[in-house]
Amino acid sequence: MQVLYQLEVGKVNIDEAFSYLQDNFAPAEKDLEFARHLVDGTVENLAALDETIARYSDDWQLKRIAVVDRNILRLALYEIMYEGTPLGVSINEAVEMGKLYGGEKSGKFINGILSAVSKQSKPANVKESNQNSSPKNNVESTQEPG
Repeated sequence: MQVLYQLEVGKVNIDEAFSYLQDNFAPAEKDLEFARHLVDGTVENLAALDETIARYSDDWQLKRIAVVDRNILRLALYEIMYEGTPLGVSINEAVEMGKLYGGEKSGKFINGILSAVSKQSKPANVKESNQNSSPKNNVESTQEPG
């Protein structure tokens, strides 16, 4: 998520963003490779991911969604749509990242969007998870609709 954020806000290229990540956080090589795979896939499919976010974020323009929230959504949707990560796993991870890195209402906003996606006709390659509870479609954000 940090690399996606740097790509968008810092206007750096992927190699520079990963170099920064490696220099400042020293992730294990396998973690770095996995992160690179996810970021490359997210960037390659950005248009489709953004279209999905826009479709399910009623009354919210994509550019008005907080940068952190937008990139968490992109990453989660990439995992769901292209990696076959179970919905519950991706939603839970994304909500936790939103709570940790986003604004006060980020977790609820992210949960609302991803839950809406999961309840509608499933995007290509989506695998269902064994969720015991269905999250509420409570879409809130710290940004203004527009």
